[in-house]
Order: sequence, then structure tokens, then C-alpha cells
Amino acid sequence: MYVGIDVGTSMVKAAAFDGSGRELAVAARPVGLALHGGFVEQDMDEVYGAVVAVLEEVTSRVPGPVELAGLTGQGDGVWLVDAQGRPVRSAASWMDGRAHELVDRWLADGTFETVFRRTGSAMFPGCPGPLLAWLDSHDPKSLDAASAAVYCKDMVFQRLTGAARATTDVSDASMPFLDPRSRTYDNRVVELLGLTHRRGLLAPVSDPLATAEARGEGLPAGTRVADGPYDLPACALGAGVTAPGDGLLIVGTCLASLVATGDVDLTGEPAGLYICTDRPGHWLRAMPAMVGTAALDWVLSTTGVRHEEVDGLLAKTPPGANGVRVLPYFAPSGERAPFVEPRLRAELSGVSLESTRADLVRATCEGIGYAARHCLEAAGLTGSLAVCGGGTRSPAWMRLLSDVLGRPLRVVEGEVGARGAVLAAAERFGVELDAEAWTRPTSVVEPDAERVAFYAKGHEEHLVRLAAARDRARD
Repeated sequence: MYVGIDVGTSMVKAAAFDGSGRELAVAARPVGLALHGGFVEQDMDEVYGAVVAVLEEVTSRVPGPVELAGLTGQGDGVWLVDAQGRPVRSAASWMDGRAHELVDRWLADGTFETVFRRTGSAMFPGCPGPLLAWLDSHDPKSLDAASAAVYCKDMVFQRLTGAARATTDVSDASMPFLDPRSRTYDNRVVELLGLTHRRGLLAPVSDPLATAEARGEGLPAGTRVADGPYDLPACALGAGVTAPGDGLLIVGTCLASLVATGDVDLTGEPAGLYICTDRPGHWLRAMPAMVGTAALDWVLSTTGVRHEEVDGLLAKTPPGANGVRVLPYFAPSGERAPFVEPRLRAELSGVSLESTRADLVRATCEGIGYAARHCLEAAGLTGSLAVCGGGTRSPAWMRLLSDVLGRPLRVVEGEVGARGAVLAAAERFGVELDAEAWTRPTSVVEPDAERVAFYAKGHEEHLVRLAAARDRARD
């Protein structure tokens, strides 16, 4: 069997597959997030313990040897480790907002745009550049004690395998220090962010993916393990998004829009990033928005609605949600794609005593759909669109999304990130797998022409409301 490990923000999963890509078993463990005053942190030992637990569970449920294991996980943030991969402090999550004042300053003085023009990375508070600069000013002792500032999957890889040193891959390194054309760190960007004296903390880039053998925790000793790519490009692999112009929408905690491309264009409004892949000359134009299922989760918990009620409620109110509108930017660090606005917050409008829970739920789903359309258009989508993530469990929401986006959706269910991690590992180890069979969609959702026209106008109105909200956020 083949094992994929996906170390998510709130859930750690391991999935076992047979040689044809059929999912044999999945094990999952939740992990905590500590939120306080704009800080969002995670306990690295808890995360690693969850990885070991899900691996032990999934390998015990499926008999037979593990041919290889692929590892992926959440990107960005700062995971400070010592030489053995042990935590120096709690990990700062990609959702962290403590460095928003730095991003504000860099937006004002031109540093933000200069970095984008060099690397294609539009920095946001939870990416490594601002976080490392913030820690350098407010917690320098942690940086002094660290051997490397890595990413989630890299910490797990080093501890699973006992690798002698921490490394990362070109995908995780893409934000914000990596030149996407040379696939090496741009030292001028390091200098612009005031981090030249911390340059040694940037983990060496392993290109191609790093490999090693498991030490025996969670996986049998000697199992071949490959580190990376991180979850966004891993999902693109797992959904079969490799041809230029084709796209992927991940409806998860964050709403990630990815479009495959053979070109790097550093003009236009600075936003998103270019993710390097294992293939030189092939990138993913990424617009990983902060908005996502977390916005819907907040509305559901606030209104007392259970997830299993969503489909029924979407059927109880018409497109347009009886005039209720939601700008779904609930993240404490604002928004990062297809624009960067650290102080942007969610807004609800058109609500009255006559508004129902169904109206609020539909308006939120529509708002998330408009945000997705904004991101996909900015990323340059011209081909087919695959969709994956937790949101695909709602057929009604997928129909709504297809209508809002105005195009068919290739729905890919299951553990898509883990599937992509296995495909990346197989490529690295020279193991032939049928990628077409591994990435076949579960279903295809076709849009309704009448609703497509309605939502096209709704999207234009969304952009007008968003522009006004961005102006207020800067006041």
C-alpha cells in the first residue's frame, strides 16, 4: 500500500491507497489552535503526536507492507526547531495576525511591492517574512535558540526520519524569499525585510524533494518517505491539475485558488504567489484567500445550525438570499488574496427581523463563492476547474458554487492532498503510478444558465461592496 500524510491546520490525516489509487482507509486526529490577541499558534509536539497516531491507526487497519509514504501539510507560518527538529517555541500559524503592522508599513513604503516584483510573493501577516521580522523584534531569544525556521511538514519529516538537518522544498520556500525563476533564495528580499542577520535560519531548499527512511514511529522502520510539496500544490497533483490554464479550488479552512501556468508575470496588482513545483518551468499561480469554510463555520455556530442542515437550508431560500449579503472576510489577519488588506473584516448587510437562518447561510455561501470567482479570475483560469476540500461534502453548495463561478466543477472527493503527496513521492522514487486513474473526478457538476446570469450580476455588486469595505479598512 501507499500512504499519504496530510498535516492540516485543524486536522491531521493519513490515508492508505492501493496501486490503482483506491482509498483503503483514512485516520484523522484534530489538533488545537491557540488564538489570543491576533496570535494564532500551535503546539508542535501535539501536531507530531497526531501524525504518529494516525499513521499507527491506518497501517494497523490495512495489512501489507508500506511501499512508500508521501508527506504534505499546511504552508506558511514559522515553525522554529532545533538541530533535532524539536520545537523552540510554539509554531506561529499562517492564520497569525501579529505582524499586520509590519505589512501595513511595507505596503506604505513600497517594500511590499518591491518584494512582489522580485519573487511574485504578496506578503501577508502569517507568512514567514513578516513573522520572522516580528519575532526578531519581540522574541529574539527564540530565534537565537533555533537551528532553522521551517514549515509544518518539514518539522514532521525530520522527526519521522531522524534526518540530520532541516530542509524544505521549492513549494514551501516560494513565499516570500524564493526567486521563482532561479528556484533559489533572493538575498535582496531578505535584506529588504531586515533579516540578513537571520539568513542562516532559512532552511536549505531540497530540489527535488528530500527523501529518507522512517525511524519506526508511526511507520515501519525503513519505510521510504518523501517530504512535500505542501498542501496546495499537493492537492493540485491529487486533482490532476497540471496543464496550463487548468485550475483547482480548494474549499477548506482557507479558500485556495490555483491555476497551472508556464509563465511568471510579475506585473499587475501584487497578490497571491507563484508556487514552484517539482518541474522547472511549471508553476501554480496561487490566490490562497483567508476566507473559506471557517467563515461558514462561524455563521453556523453563531446561528446554531449543524453542518448536516446546510443543504436543506440552501433549498429554503432563493438565490440572492432575500437581500442578505455577506462579505465573508472573518480572519483576524484580514485578507491576502487576490489582494492584501490586513485590516479588512467581515460585513453583513440587508439583514432584518424577517431574515432567516437560511438567508444567512445562503448569503455566506454566496459570498464565499464570489470571493472564489474573484481569486480564480485574478489567477488566470482559462481551462477546466477541479474542486476539492471539506466543502465538497455539501452537494447543494457545489451546485451553488458552479452557478456563481459560471462553469462546470470537476469534484474530487476524498483525501486529495494525501493522494498528491503519494504521487509526488512516487515520482521522486521512480515508482510508476497511473496518474489519470489516481486523479479521476468523483462527479461533474454543471451550472444552471439562468442562475449563472443572476450571479454574474451579483458578483459585480460584490466587487463594489468589497471596494468600499477596503476603503473603510484603511481609514
